[in-house]
Amino acid sequence: MSLLRVVGSSVGRLVPAAGLSAGCRQAHTLPDLPYDYGALEPVISAEIMQLHHSKHHQTYVNNLNVAEEKLAEAVAKKDVSGVIALQPALRFNGGGHLNHSIFWQNMCPGGSGEPEGALLAAVERDFGSVAAMKQRLSAATVAVQGSGWGWLGFNRESGRLQLATCANQDPLEATTGLVPLFGIDVWEHAYYLQYKNVRPDYVNAIYKVANWADVAARLAAAQK
Repeated sequence: MSLLRVVGSSVGRLVPAAGLSAGCRQAHTLPDLPYDYGALEPVISAEIMQLHHSKHHQTYVNNLNVAEEKLAEAVAKKDVSGVIALQPALRFNGGGHLNHSIFWQNMCPGGSGEPEGALLAAVERDFGSVAAMKQRLSAATVAVQGSGWGWLGFNRESGRLQLATCANQDPLEATTGLVPLFGIDVWEHAYYLQYKNVRPDYVNAIYKVANWADVAARLAAAQK
């Protein structure tokens, strides 16, 4: 079992078990896309999707596996300092793996229309309208300094939807407590080959391929 326990769509606690070693952990793997690399065109080019998925996401997976192997060794040696030193690598690469695994599912060829049902009701309750939610999410995401993510999340304590941004690959739930529902990746590798430095065009275009059915399923799971 992996030392980095994944709970739902967020980074879980590190759960070292007695006798656990690098040799018995299950490695993370790159998830398959539910569509072809060119399926999101013209919103996101096939070239970007191939590089983003097969190179960038794969790198996070590879580095996470290495970090977990080192963590297993440090735990086995009861090297507390070593365990602590590995936390940035686990956070960055574990977050990158989790964030992208959600991102691919949050999109679908041609989009899935607009939010409906319980998701629509929640959006209208908490933001007034779908258009208002998109406008606020876009503004917050475009304003991310450097690299990071914009998120629509669910606050389990209040039972309401909430917007947030995270720097770099910080995972939403481990960072803010919000359950991630819909994320927009604004690392330059996600859009620069196609949109150059015009981040707002990319952020606003991504709603054309938004998979609101996936978002609705994540909200339903978070509410259980």
